[in-house]
Amino acid sequence: MQWEIVIGLEIHAQLTTASKIFSGSSTTFGAEPNVQASLIDLGMPGTLPVLNQQAVRNAVKFGLAINAEIGMTNVFARKNYFYPDLPKGYQISQMDLPIVGKGFLDITLDDGSIKRVGVTRAHLEEDAGKSLHEDFQGMSGIDLNRAGTPLLEIVSEPDMRSAKEAVAYARTVHSLVRYLGICDGNMAEGSLRCDCNVSIRPKGQEAFGTRCEIKNVNSFRFIEKAINTEVQRQVELIEDGGKVVQETRLYDPNKDETRSMRSKEEANDYRYFPDPDLLPVVIEPAFIEEVRGELPELPQQKRERFQGEFGLSVYDASVLSASREMADYFEEVQRVCGDAKLAANWVMGELSSRLNKEGLEIDQTPVSAIQLGGMILRIKDNTISGKIAKMVFEAMAKGEGDADQIIKAKGLKQVTDSGAIESMLDEVLAANAEQVEQYRASDEAKRGKMFGFFVGQAMKASKGKANPQQVNQLLKQKLDD
Repeated sequence: MQWEIVIGLEIHAQLTTASKIFSGSSTTFGAEPNVQASLIDLGMPGTLPVLNQQAVRNAVKFGLAINAEIGMTNVFARKNYFYPDLPKGYQISQMDLPIVGKGFLDITLDDGSIKRVGVTRAHLEEDAGKSLHEDFQGMSGIDLNRAGTPLLEIVSEPDMRSAKEAVAYARTVHSLVRYLGICDGNMAEGSLRCDCNVSIRPKGQEAFGTRCEIKNVNSFRFIEKAINTEVQRQVELIEDGGKVVQETRLYDPNKDETRSMRSKEEANDYRYFPDPDLLPVVIEPAFIEEVRGELPELPQQKRERFQGEFGLSVYDASVLSASREMADYFEEVQRVCGDAKLAANWVMGELSSRLNKEGLEIDQTPVSAIQLGGMILRIKDNTISGKIAKMVFEAMAKGEGDADQIIKAKGLKQVTDSGAIESMLDEVLAANAEQVEQYRASDEAKRGKMFGFFVGQAMKASKGKANPQQVNQLLKQKLDD
């Protein structure tokens, strides 16, 4: 039987606010356990929550960016459940009237096609604390620093049909929240976490199958692996005569398996009801327009501008606009050197390769955009060749100065004097007289292969400093005479 995969994602984005959603406690990552938990976060009797306006602003900003309906009146509710890291015995969230309603995101697939994924809703809520198991023999510790941290839970429609589509959607959300400045997107620190709802159904069937939710997946690679592993489990289970049970599961990357965590509760098991301590949030139209005015150029808009203004391919424009920091870096390089294609090639090539090799982000690059743009100028004016440029780039990355300083200090200036190049070529051809005779006696196909030999010898003789275009042109003239 042919199966169709149905996937929906719930992404929890930690909002970039200085304090928590209902208290003045700090949200800084990495503090000692329980030093950032106030009486409000601890749920002490007599304390009252006060809503953080910046969290509301961030949520509205996201809603506008995905063309969503904004809940002009939205309500906080209590989601009741018991867990040791939830001191109040309930989580303040939104149920019936969320702040962000239906919207959509367009994602780019591997083949370059665009797919629209619906966003059901995005609602504000507080995070719970964290249970710690490693350092306590036979016991668990509770760290309530995260309790009350503002989250925006972004719930997609079940519109994705493969793990790769799900990853493309998650990457698109990740890029967008960082562009908007509402979340730092640091998945290693838990700033962006993903729950994957996965089900399968026979191809052609309209009704959805029974879904399982994989909780708290914290990397794009694990999202893909977790979904594919769960799909395989469900297929084998059904084809062996079993039934998929609706439940919450965890993905174990070490064993590459999902395992049952708990049976899935329906929403009414949480006994949602409006929080009596929090009034409905009423958003004025003027506030919406104020936030709209703060929206930056969004990833899709930037990608389209890169294609139109700089003539970049869809692929190049997509890669360079994937993060706001990468896009800003590329534009600065382009501004300095005035050549978008060369700038794109170096940013996506040598620079990205070095960053990946050293595990660095673009904002940690050892080569500034101004330095790289300056080096590309020296390629354009024939001061250095592309091959020498790689040596210059390595020296810049090691902190040896800018391109001009390195070219001067290492004597890397390209030889463009035709007379000097001709003299050097005459010496190369004289030293390889036998190969010259073979070349002239060969047909065009063989000549093409042998020509590369002479070019290599010439560049070796010039220690890579001769202008490659001039070498090719003059060498061809001499060999064909």
